[in-house]
Amino acid sequence: MKLLYSIIHYKTVEPKSGVRRPKNYAINNRVKTISTTIVFLGLALAMHSQEESKDSLENRKIILDEVLVQAIRVTKEFPITFSNLENEEIAPRNLGQDIPILMNYMPAVVTTSDAGSGVGYTGIRVRGSDATRVNVTINGIPYNDAESQGTFWVNMPDFASSTQSLQLQRGVGTSTNGAGAFGASLNLLTDAFSEEAYGQISTSMGSFNTLRNNVKFSTGILNNHFELSGRLSRITSDGYIDRASSELDSYFLQGVYKDDNTLVKALLFGGHEITYQSWFGIDAETLETNRTFNPAGIFTDDNGNTQFYDKEEDNYKQDHFQLHWNENINEYWNTNLALHYTKGRGYFEQFREDDDFETYSFEPINVNGEEVNTTDLIRRRWLDNDFYGVVFSAIYDKGNLKLIPGGGYNVYEGDHFGEVIWARFATDSQIRDRYYDDNSRKTDLNVYVKANYQLAQKWSLFGDLQYRGVAYQANGEDTGLVDDTFNFFNPKAGVTFDLNRNNNLYFSYARANREPNRNDYENGNPKPERLNDFELGWRYVSPDFQVNTNVYYMRYKDQLVLTGELNDVGAPLRANVGDSYRLGLEVDANVDLGDKWSIRSNIALSDNKNIDFVFQRDGELQNLGDTRIAYSPQVVAGNILSFQPNQKLQLSLLSKFVGKQYMGNIDSEVSVLDSYSQTDFNVQYELQTNSFIKSIVLSGLVNNIFDADIVSNGYFFTFDDDFTNPGTVTTIEGAGFYPQAGINFLVGATFNF
Repeated sequence: MKLLYSIIHYKTVEPKSGVRRPKNYAINNRVKTISTTIVFLGLALAMHSQEESKDSLENRKIILDEVLVQAIRVTKEFPITFSNLENEEIAPRNLGQDIPILMNYMPAVVTTSDAGSGVGYTGIRVRGSDATRVNVTINGIPYNDAESQGTFWVNMPDFASSTQSLQLQRGVGTSTNGAGAFGASLNLLTDAFSEEAYGQISTSMGSFNTLRNNVKFSTGILNNHFELSGRLSRITSDGYIDRASSELDSYFLQGVYKDDNTLVKALLFGGHEITYQSWFGIDAETLETNRTFNPAGIFTDDNGNTQFYDKEEDNYKQDHFQLHWNENINEYWNTNLALHYTKGRGYFEQFREDDDFETYSFEPINVNGEEVNTTDLIRRRWLDNDFYGVVFSAIYDKGNLKLIPGGGYNVYEGDHFGEVIWARFATDSQIRDRYYDDNSRKTDLNVYVKANYQLAQKWSLFGDLQYRGVAYQANGEDTGLVDDTFNFFNPKAGVTFDLNRNNNLYFSYARANREPNRNDYENGNPKPERLNDFELGWRYVSPDFQVNTNVYYMRYKDQLVLTGELNDVGAPLRANVGDSYRLGLEVDANVDLGDKWSIRSNIALSDNKNIDFVFQRDGELQNLGDTRIAYSPQVVAGNILSFQPNQKLQLSLLSKFVGKQYMGNIDSEVSVLDSYSQTDFNVQYELQTNSFIKSIVLSGLVNNIFDADIVSNGYFFTFDDDFTNPGTVTTIEGAGFYPQAGINFLVGATFNF
């Protein structure tokens, strides 16, 4: 069985979450019951799919552009748990929302949106692991921010419109470039070159004054070798949450040269985002009385009236350059070399009421005979960074052996500084004075070699060895002086057994190590974390039924788990725990019910525990025993029921269920996020024309059609109170919540030329 199978498709659906107003208890319970029933009705009939309707695991076709990601993507021959999502599956739901929202129906995935509507800042978790633990690459180039290790999709709005396909590897996965994968790896492959010239104009609009417009083009292949293509996009939205507005612009430009043995791609893409801050959340009381309230920018004017600063916003630009050179040397050898450079710069602006002079190194002043040491002011906190490097790989494929050596070297340089742009009392400060000015640098070297060997007709062995060396320096007031070096060895091994042309079994072991991120240093001296990941899976493929089942056990040492708390810029904080684990079962399947109906469902069941967790409560250290890991629901399920009466029309009913989760690690009821379910409806219709416009594709999406009250994210904090009762320390607990939009809609049209 040859390794060069094409990527097997995973059919998924876009999400939406929701809430608009408080509901009567009985009605709300009925909504949850109906929506949950829809999810599990699909699960009873099927269990969702990673692939197309094929009659066997054999005879897949390779797309030329996929050579750019062959070194880090996997196929069914690998003992890796993965799912794929293709452009044609994204398109009916691609109406302006971020990539995490479009991935919502993939197995073990939970998504959220700060603005509550899927536009602006969005987040993703896989197997309970947050975005800092999901390795993301674009054409094999690292995308995670090198310092925070997070991914900020808001910096690349409408990027789904330039994405050919993506692959989500759950667990450690195979060796890749950039941040170590501790929950999943996500690889995006951008648009393939087009043999034919085309033009495309898309527009969509919907709830909360959401508007998306883009234009795409391609010259087609010129002189049998060259192609130029591109996209311009603009998205605006008021957001579901008060003032959670977004103004998002992006571009994508690609030049291609190809011949029989060479593929060269030069890409320039980026975006500019201006989003009003909405990361503060609201408390439980406000959640019941005013779900859309946003405390960002709040202050009291001279007359005692509550006001909101109109520029409490992020303003950030990011530009990416990639140059890829793929060479087919001979029948057995193929090489890939890529250079990349990313430039990011921007700030977030805040109104600060009655802030201390000391924070800004202001000297106290005398006003009307009184000493003044506080002032109202407006500040900007800047980040100006550069990220550049090289990645490389080679593929040797002959007989029973496929060998892939590769690696990369990347450098990050970041300047962090703050400016006061207005102050009621500015003392002796000067224009463009910086009240802090820090810098950081991170280098990341990784080399790996992978091999897949066909041991016998039915057996194949997989091995993967990676060395990763990381050096990080920082001097921020929040981090302290940091000068750390980490050396990691990450081995992986597995076996695949082809029972027959329809059945495939696999087992794998993978070791992963990760360095702390910038925010981890705020909590002291964090340790690197280690993971041992065991995966056991079975895949079955037939013309009308495909099923993928896997069991995993992820055992951590010094895992950096989310504490539930946020820092002063809304970033989640983490802390080392000694021993912890994630144990789970994932099933996804696809059932074709005749020529017109299909059901695609998935379910993930898991147990996620900190072992012998120690916590200081009421002034004393207490062993709480085994506690649940924060943000790790035990049940995540999705279902897609599709009806396609003909080639022009497609209707889909999409359902999602996310079980109860805790936002902290001490099993406090104050930290609970209730389970929720949502149901969306998607329709697409294509009009064929015999004119200059070749076709018109109409799309519609109604999110959260039962108008359920959904809270998909939040934060949890504790503090010791020794003031209320002197001599007694009492631990106080609190929480914040991020409500999602109720029933809302998007409609769009795409004109193809």
